[in-house]
Amino acid sequence: MSLALTVSRYESSDATHLSARRVAELLGVTLSELSSLIGVARNTLTAASGARKVDAALSPVVRILAMAEEMAGDERRAAIWFKHQPLPGWAGKSALDLVRDGKSDKVLNYLEAVRSGVYA
Repeated sequence: MSLALTVSRYESSDATHLSARRVAELLGVTLSELSSLIGVARNTLTAASGARKVDAALSPVVRILAMAEEMAGDERRAAIWFKHQPLPGWAGKSALDLVRDGKSDKVLNYLEAVRSGVYA
């Protein structure tokens, strides 16, 4: 499955925006916890007027989950990896911890390196 197809599964039913509810359900977190993770107000997640802001904030998380799913072969495994697997070189921090710290780019770089065989 291509990365674009995997990412499309995180879209809202109208396929115009990412679905915060879908991401929260996959990760097993509340919308409040997700809003804290991505740094937007809880009310913004469900407000139509905040869709662009939510898309921008959710996009790195969705890309990380999609890449992890592509490698793990399953969205549940990807979610478990995202929440619990310590990443090498980050003092036991998981992808979730790094995203919370504003370092989603570091997780994406790590996944790209794994895809390229650097950590294989």
